[in-house]
Amino acid sequence: MPELPDLPETLERRKLILEQETEEDKVVSLSLRPSKLDEFTGQKDLVENLRVSLKAATQRGEPLEHMLFSGPPGLGKTSLAYIISHEMGVRITITSGPAITRAGDLIGILTNLERGDILFIDEIHRLSKVVEEFLYPAMENFKIDFIVDKGPYARTVNFNLKPFTIIGATTRSGLLASPLRDRFGIFHHLEFYSPEDLRDIVMSSARKLNVEINAETAIAIARRARGTPRIANRLLRRVRDFAQVKTGRPVIELELVGESMRTLRIDEMGLDEIDRRLLRVINEQYQGGPVGIETLAATLNEEVDTLVDVLEPYLLKIGFLKRTARGREITESALRHLGAEILRSKKIHNELF
Repeated sequence: MPELPDLPETLERRKLILEQETEEDKVVSLSLRPSKLDEFTGQKDLVENLRVSLKAATQRGEPLEHMLFSGPPGLGKTSLAYIISHEMGVRITITSGPAITRAGDLIGILTNLERGDILFIDEIHRLSKVVEEFLYPAMENFKIDFIVDKGPYARTVNFNLKPFTIIGATTRSGLLASPLRDRFGIFHHLEFYSPEDLRDIVMSSARKLNVEINAETAIAIARRARGTPRIANRLLRRVRDFAQVKTGRPVIELELVGESMRTLRIDEMGLDEIDRRLLRVINEQYQGGPVGIETLAATLNEEVDTLVDVLEPYLLKIGFLKRTARGREITESALRHLGAEILRSKKIHNELF
């Protein structure tokens, strides 16, 4: 067994992996991204409702209503926006809340949209208040009023816009201002994927990458993917690298998945060192909780938003963490899992040394 490499990682790095992949990963991810609703795996109820909305808008010859996708990162919000633009046969413009810093930036984007075009705004809850207020009349009446000059020379310039569709994506829907949220006509929340859906995604991605993999091996990767397609595809690419180096063949076998995951320090539940460190801190330093999120963030030297966005959703889903009014608590199932991990780590250490 190869020696485990030193892989320092922070939650901020994990967030970058989830939200801002490397240039190489972006290229590969685009090639793996479905282009039609029929190719989209999982989220069945959402897909069916979306299919109805698209067909109705097409039959009426109208632009799609403004739409809001919410859910943890990596579940397919951006992919769905691309699919919608493809199904509707319109152009899509991609931006993000933090990228639009001035009202003038937004005006430039909106005035370049043609009828029916889609403006996709990722992390829309991070729009500045000034920019957000410019969106209200644009979304409601397809016009914006821009004030130029100041004082007695101030005047209002009206811009009439062509009917368009805004698709917003957010990981924190509770942070959206009510006036902005109310202007979306269609809401969809994306849930974590089942291992079976992720298995199908892994097998589909493997075919596109010209890698051989069977269903048993694919679900071994899927179970470690934290219910997230983006992570499933990333793990598939890492295991493919191991297969290339170890065997020289584009064939992924079950034993190789286990070996590569041990090297990456990802366990059978998809937890890595950061997840285990969070659980150990709650258990060992705060007697299992409850502990406030601000205190926890200070202890781990991480940002509160990063903890809430990156770690908590999956740990809450699998029942390893409880969120109470007094703070976060570790669960019995998490303690059992940590105990098994401690025993396994000791065994690996003895084998290595």
